[in-house]
Amino acid sequence: MNILIIGSGAREHAIARAFKKSRQHPAIFCFGASVNQGIKEICAGWARGDIADAQKVCQFARENNIDFAFVGPEAPLEAGVVDALRDADILAIGPTKKLAQLETSKSFTRNLLSKHRVPGGPKYEYFYDMNGAPEFIKSLGNEYVIKADGLMGGKGVKVSGDHLAAIEEGLTYCQELIDAGGSFVIEEKFIGQEFSLMSFSDGHHLAHMPAVQDHKRAFVGDKGPNTGGMGSYSDANHLLPFLTAADIQQARNINTQTMRALRNECGEPYRGILYGGFMATKSGIKLIEYNARFGDPESMNVLAVLESDFVELCQAIINGNLAPARARFAHKATVCKYAVPEGYPDDPVKDKKIDISEISNKDQLYLGAVDEREDGLYETGSRAVAFVGIADTIAEAEQIAEAEIQKIKGPLFHREDIGTTALIKKRVKMMEKLKLTT
Repeated sequence: MNILIIGSGAREHAIARAFKKSRQHPAIFCFGASVNQGIKEICAGWARGDIADAQKVCQFARENNIDFAFVGPEAPLEAGVVDALRDADILAIGPTKKLAQLETSKSFTRNLLSKHRVPGGPKYEYFYDMNGAPEFIKSLGNEYVIKADGLMGGKGVKVSGDHLAAIEEGLTYCQELIDAGGSFVIEEKFIGQEFSLMSFSDGHHLAHMPAVQDHKRAFVGDKGPNTGGMGSYSDANHLLPFLTAADIQQARNINTQTMRALRNECGEPYRGILYGGFMATKSGIKLIEYNARFGDPESMNVLAVLESDFVELCQAIINGNLAPARARFAHKATVCKYAVPEGYPDDPVKDKKIDISEISNKDQLYLGAVDEREDGLYETGSRAVAFVGIADTIAEAEQIAEAEIQKIKGPLFHREDIGTTALIKKRVKMMEKLKLTT
């Protein structure tokens, strides 16, 4: 069997490792934007190019007799790479361009969920100019979120109180989006704790993954600008310390209803990863947004403890016979920490050499935005290297991840507080206090 991975970041490194563990022993190929040595060592074939160039991807797939492709990042989904593969009679794990609007268009998603009465959504309005924007913000009591209507690499969302100190700043951001030729959604701001719940989907059935909490802010204590994600953790019971089993069931139900809404609205099944970004609030689980692929870093948490054969899981998605029992995960806690370039995300250093030679367990080391050159590994300006600690408890997993990530040399930094007992207790207390308020 020949499997093609599209993308070459740390998420795709985790995907490649998961395929390599399969008892079917597939030949793995990669079409990536950069040379990720971690992935390349696993692959039987490699091509470097624009991962959103459907023609080039399809050509590479045909040349290597690919049985099915797995799309890692969002850009190829938006570009219709899955559609092109389907037209070339090549199977793919990932939604078509129409279905991928779940991630690529905030207005599509909000309208879809409202139309099909999927619970958990906020009050919202869509804008393509400034008419009505100030009035709607004021109607939300200045508790609002502004979301660019398109892909922004996880950096297109600004929240009142966190990024925007006054209404004037919010309106300025709206005008900036318009001036750039864009549009935006203004939503009610939810108060609580965020978490990710990803589900495998064949368009008719879902198999859910453990809940994960990502950390978007760049610096310790949830300070600084938003990033693509500085790290994440999951618990051995597949919940999170601030969530109940009922909370998880609510999130699963929302994912299930969304899958059905997509099939009814678009007339085709959603095959791939349905990634719900949720918030636990005092009034239940709320939906922040959807992504149409594996999260990065969340993919590293869940795939590190996946016990099922990943190839067989993908075949079930393709064949339409997915079942919850097909996705089995070890009851282990995980903590993922990213080492990122100094200055990231606003002004990252680039083309600087890094050294990973002292890492003890390279099986849980994932290479991201790095480039392999003759004299070693170089960071390219985004999240460079991640390490996942795995243990019986979050605290033990955090100690493993922290000890290893500190061994990486170069102009890098990471968040020391991700997965620590102190930070988790703070989040648990926040939820307890929130639920006591009226």
